[in-house]
Amino acid sequence: MIAATETFDGTWPFPPCFTESAGFRQHYVDIGPRDGAPIVLLHGEPTWGYLWRHLMGPLSATHRVVVPDHMGFGKSATPAGRGYLAEEHIDNLTALLADDLGLTDITLVMHDWGGPIGTGFALRHPDRVARLFATNTVVPLGLPGYDELFAANLAESAWFRWAVSAQASGTLEQILGNAGSTVCHLMLALQTIARPEIITPTWVRAYAAHFGTRADCQGVLRFPQQLVAPDPATVPAEPNPEAVAALRAKPAILVEGMRDTALLPRHMVPAFRLAYPDAPVIELPHAGHFTPEDAPGELLTALELFLHTT
Repeated sequence: MIAATETFDGTWPFPPCFTESAGFRQHYVDIGPRDGAPIVLLHGEPTWGYLWRHLMGPLSATHRVVVPDHMGFGKSATPAGRGYLAEEHIDNLTALLADDLGLTDITLVMHDWGGPIGTGFALRHPDRVARLFATNTVVPLGLPGYDELFAANLAESAWFRWAVSAQASGTLEQILGNAGSTVCHLMLALQTIARPEIITPTWVRAYAAHFGTRADCQGVLRFPQQLVAPDPATVPAEPNPEAVAALRAKPAILVEGMRDTALLPRHMVPAFRLAYPDAPVIELPHAGHFTPEDAPGELLTALELFLHTT
């Protein structure tokens, strides 16, 4: 867990907030006008709220911006005895957004595992969600054809082919259990940072800092492990059809970094189209998996336009 006061040489100037409503010390940022419509920025693997730093200040001029760190990431704790499955992360997000903060009219901005987690929250609380902004992620609504597209991605993606091989050889836990040393390679090579010039010592320290010990790495390990070595006993239930219909009726957009080697655009764009056939899809040809790092200006412009037009 990163120290509450850590700013990483001033690149993370946001005041920390904490809650223990979900049974562990969870960090989040809550900035902007209290009466502003809320924007919730959800990170994925192996990042934390730091991913969104370039968007947070501009968005908070007009909106209430909430940025949680998932359990096991960033300034949140990594409690022992947890499974770190997607359903637990959805429970944690529900405790924060619905129980603690009581947010409604939410714009969900989702990247990587933020997509399944945010979508899971939205399926439980469609009345609290106004719109969905997806970037290099999935919006899993249990629709026909989605499983086939995701299976094709698992078979072809550099990230998942590596994870499958490492799980089979018994090295996945060793490599991800040392994420403090390997996180830069994982992001740059297997998922793709398209602008390697942004990688500075401060940047590396910010993304590596949470993963100081093997015990600190449970979150970063369990995200890929639950896909490449799933436990049949933990398969989530099919979503409620009424909630699915409610979400499909909301405004949505996909902004896709086309150089992604983890979630391949040739599978992920059609997967998004299953749920939102008429929604806009913006392609960023020079961005990789981490669009908030590779193309923060384009991402911010797209989000502001989406907010203005919906």
